[in-house]
Amino acid sequence: MIHPSYLTSTMQGLFRFCGTMGMTVLFAFALSSCSSTKKDCRHEMVVSVEHQTMALLDRGKLVATYPVSTSKYGLGDQKGSYRTPTGKMVVAKKIGHSAPAGAVFKSRQLTGEVLKPDAPGRDPIVSRILWLKGIEKANRNAFGRYIYIHGTAEERTIGRQTSYGCIRMKSQDVIELFDHVGEGATLDVREGGFPMGVRSQQVRQSISRALAFGGEKLPKPEIPADVAADEDQQLAAANRRVVVPKES
Repeated sequence: MIHPSYLTSTMQGLFRFCGTMGMTVLFAFALSSCSSTKKDCRHEMVVSVEHQTMALLDRGKLVATYPVSTSKYGLGDQKGSYRTPTGKMVVAKKIGHSAPAGAVFKSRQLTGEVLKPDAPGRDPIVSRILWLKGIEKANRNAFGRYIYIHGTAEERTIGRQTSYGCIRMKSQDVIELFDHVGEGATLDVREGGFPMGVRSQQVRQSISRALAFGGEKLPKPEIPADVAADEDQQLAAANRRVVVPKES
């Protein structure tokens, strides 16, 4: 006859073994889930419709700005409106890895044709596509409306509101952006200017560039009017030629 204490210790050992194995399996599953998604949580894009400019941030630090083109029909998310949706969205799909600059897409498929910038009479999607998905009520139709960030053959129109709802970029710019951001990166389309955090970084970078030239006279960069007055004065001071008095 087996002693009850033996059965108790055996069952406890079995439970401990199963518990350890269970935790191992759960941990491995969690790791595989994280590695399979690989969402980009580092990068954020902000588009100022007012200035027709995109800012790219890496963990909140401004790393690049690009001229863009939003819709000629204004802002909105209604189906069939050809308007650019506002608010926060995410990059749901990236299309066009390794395609040459100017490569033409039709229904998100490469056609084999490659166009030079401003090819006469042509206005297809080119180079890269970042397909956007809305995460707010104001842009919930974005994915179904096929709202992209994409390259355009009509580069001469960049900087003006000329698109049919998407956010257009020059080919080299969209390729650079595509290489920086991953799926899951966020985009915030704002009707007005950039938030203060972005504007402040623009001013500081302009000051740094001016000082890097040893105080040489540089053209004053365009700065939103509502940037703090003290920062504007610092920028003006940095752009003035530094005159060193002669020794007496």
